[in-house]
Amino acid sequence: MKRETAWRIFAGEFNDSNVEIKSEEEMAPSYVITPLGAKLNRVFIIGVLTDIENISESGDLVRAHISDPTGVFTLYSGQYQKDVTDVLSKIEVPAFVAVTGKVRTYSPEEGTLYVSIRPEKIMEVSSDIRDKWIVETCRNTKDRIEAIIEAMKMDESTVKALRKLGYSLELSEGIVEALKGYGNVDLNKYVAIIEESLQYLKPGNKKISKFKLDKKEKRIDPTEEIKKSEKTEVVEEKKITIKSEPTTESNTSDPKQELEKDFLDNENSVLDIIKQIEGEDGAAWDEITEKCEKSGLDRDTIEEAINSLMDKGLIYEPVLGTIKTT
Repeated sequence: MKRETAWRIFAGEFNDSNVEIKSEEEMAPSYVITPLGAKLNRVFIIGVLTDIENISESGDLVRAHISDPTGVFTLYSGQYQKDVTDVLSKIEVPAFVAVTGKVRTYSPEEGTLYVSIRPEKIMEVSSDIRDKWIVETCRNTKDRIEAIIEAMKMDESTVKALRKLGYSLELSEGIVEALKGYGNVDLNKYVAIIEESLQYLKPGNKKISKFKLDKKEKRIDPTEEIKKSEKTEVVEEKKITIKSEPTTESNTSDPKQELEKDFLDNENSVLDIIKQIEGEDGAAWDEITEKCEKSGLDRDTIEEAINSLMDKGLIYEPVLGTIKTT
């Protein structure tokens, strides 16, 4: 049996995944299909290890979180990965780490799927290696976006047709399954993930191109190819001029500050709701989402707020699918 490809993927796309393919054949691999058609059995990720927690009395099962610019991966490592668990337990957080691992799923009820990673190998790395992973993962994400756009233009998207365009068998199969399972995917969300990830690389010191999604043509239009070199500077599509002297005629505020304020307000609202409904064991993810949606927040905003609160250490996930304040 061939070794499965370890996909480079951002947490933002990974955590959106809710389509699983299970083989009926014994010992055959199962796969998680992402919204952009990555057919995941194994992944290769790099990010900041933010916390490690023993979740068994014997100490042979640990849970850890790894943060990238788009969200947080959850890892579980136990007695069957003793060497990896030992390495993981000895790393002093926070630390940049590279992880190769198997994708795990947990479905508490029909229609709900949570994904995590069982590490096969973990090691500390430098920030430069992390930055290179971000650039490469941006490139891979862009390739999947362009491939799924090609599939959406077809009268009937098939593996054979995508293969003729030069896409790999794994990606072609994944895209066909993604279109079946997710329907119309919000591609602008994943274009934004690329932009945000590139801006994360020392803003102002690097020049990384941005992408536009032309809704009419349904094509990604890069203003410039992604640079492999890290000695580039961010290209801004719009420049906001701030006058040095305030005027009394206008109370116009900085749009960036307004967005940041809105995000913090949403974050505080989500945190308050979690505090209201959590018990001794925490609050169920679905219950948090339902309560937040009733307060006027959309699902993407809720997920972004929860991920940010986890990064700040204000909440954590004691059990997969359950959130608790610190």
